[in-house]
Amino acid sequence: MSVWGKLLGAIIGFMIWGPLGLIITAIIGHKFIDKPLQRKHNEYIQATFFSATFSIMGHIAKADGHVSKNEIKMAEQIMTHMKLDAEQKKEAIRLFNQGKQADFDMEVALLKFKRIAYRRTTLSQMFLEIQLHAALADGKIEASEQQIITYIAQQLGFSTRHLEQLMSLVKSNLGLGNNQYHYGQSGSYKNQSDLLQEAYEMLGVDKSDNDTDVKTAYRRLMNQHHPDKLVSKGLPEEMIQMATEKTQQIKAAYEYVKESRKI
Repeated sequence: MSVWGKLLGAIIGFMIWGPLGLIITAIIGHKFIDKPLQRKHNEYIQATFFSATFSIMGHIAKADGHVSKNEIKMAEQIMTHMKLDAEQKKEAIRLFNQGKQADFDMEVALLKFKRIAYRRTTLSQMFLEIQLHAALADGKIEASEQQIITYIAQQLGFSTRHLEQLMSLVKSNLGLGNNQYHYGQSGSYKNQSDLLQEAYEMLGVDKSDNDTDVKTAYRRLMNQHHPDKLVSKGLPEEMIQMATEKTQQIKAAYEYVKESRKI
């Protein structure tokens, strides 16, 4: 949060009117300088997130040499989830196509994102999850796509273990809180054992972990994906639906594990 307006106002007020002036001008400085600066900074973060998200998504889609119908459909679904208006969708498509070009410099786009995502782990995680959605659009990640995803994860400071957990979270098909059995991407029916294993993987824990560890992992994930927290960290409000669905998936996984453990 910017404090320069508050500080400058306090100094000027103290010099002219003393202690009372310090308080009054500090409030004025905060309202008319700090808040507008903070709003502009947040807008810059959101614009950079938006740009990096769709351009790198296009880059990943083209990594294996061609962009499939499923990858285009996934990009469109993300745009729909974000409830983009006509102008925003047009810009998202432009960025996606830009990322597909042979001369697209992913390093530059990623570096810009890293700068605005500094110490915003939740923002970086949401970005990486969206890229995983794009990579998994065809039901599996090709070697070329995996290489890019792994590189992005490393650059954003995520461990291999963390990346695997996010992969499980994205692959999850637990029914968004309904605990219903669903068909997997391959079309095969997921039995109770498969769903339970998937739930553990989503939470980033093992069957051997105790109830306290499972609960701690659940709370950590819910905190990381809380929509309000993500917006405060700079996630564009258009992406809030995706964050909401993630919390529903995490809750479904935890409820399923609790039921199996009878806790």
